Amino acid sequence: MTLSPDLTARLAAAELDPAAVEALVRAALAEDLAGGIDVTSAATVPAGQESTADFVVRGSGVVAGLAVAEAVMEAAGDVRVQRTAAADGDLVRPGDVLLSVSGRTRDLLTGERTALNLLCHLSGVATATRQWADAVAGTAAAVRDTRKTTPGLRALEKYAVRCGGGVNHRMSLSDAALVKDNHVVAAGGVAEAFAAVRAMWPGLPVEVEVDSLAQLRTALDAGADLVLLDNMSPALMSEAVQITAGRARLEASGGLTLDTARAVAETGVDYIAVGALTHSAPVLDIGLDLREHR
Repeated sequence: MTLSPDLTARLAAAELDPAAVEALVRAALAEDLAGGIDVTSAATVPAGQESTADFVVRGSGVVAGLAVAEAVMEAAGDVRVQRTAAADGDLVRPGDVLLSVSGRTRDLLTGERTALNLLCHLSGVATATRQWADAVAGTAAAVRDTRKTTPGLRALEKYAVRCGGGVNHRMSLSDAALVKDNHVVAAGGVAEAFAAVRAMWPGLPVEVEVDSLAQLRTALDAGADLVLLDNMSPALMSEAVQITAGRARLEASGGLTLDTARAVAETGVDYIAVGALTHSAPVLDIGLDLREHR
């Protein structure tokens, strides 16, 4: 079955491609079944039995991916979803019920792990992002993700970052240019690399990575729109902000921690890039509890 029109509309409203989400959840379910069936459920659950189960929060955090979990359950069988007041981006606590699902017990159990894998992971990303966003609250800096995402999950992970209060960097290699150290080496210098990108793609945003104030000056003189300050101390970042004087936006990256986030933000940089939001976020503990039959 295809996703319901209502769920399709909600995914699209979240700037997620419904067809891509459906393909992902079907592939994930197929991976879990590996061409067979759920042998445990087939042995322990009567074929015609129907049940209701609840997605219940076990830890505190920010939820993200509720519609994705719904998509899994819809793809797992003839499952009916009852939503609660919970919405992506909400702070949730142990005991909160996020969704309730009803249908054939076997279908619920078949979809359980895939739905939780995605929901717990995306909620973990949103929770980690909220921690960083809270750490820099009141400054002009925004927390930004990177391309250090799980293959196949980039759109969902970047959506979770938005749910947590962060903003997205480029979604792919084609929608913006980021001139890094290897590009600089290959092109023969910062100015040369920037000029080459600007010449070929005159309308594309171009960010240049620098690791010294001298490189920063070169990037600014070349006309860079955005400069990434790689592994600089807060003191050097403050100097970089003064040198830039509004000619470009500045992004801090490399070696950042929650403990230093506010000091970095207070230097005046525009963005703080945090790869850990997507590559190292712990999951938010959520479970699926089957209601007892009476």
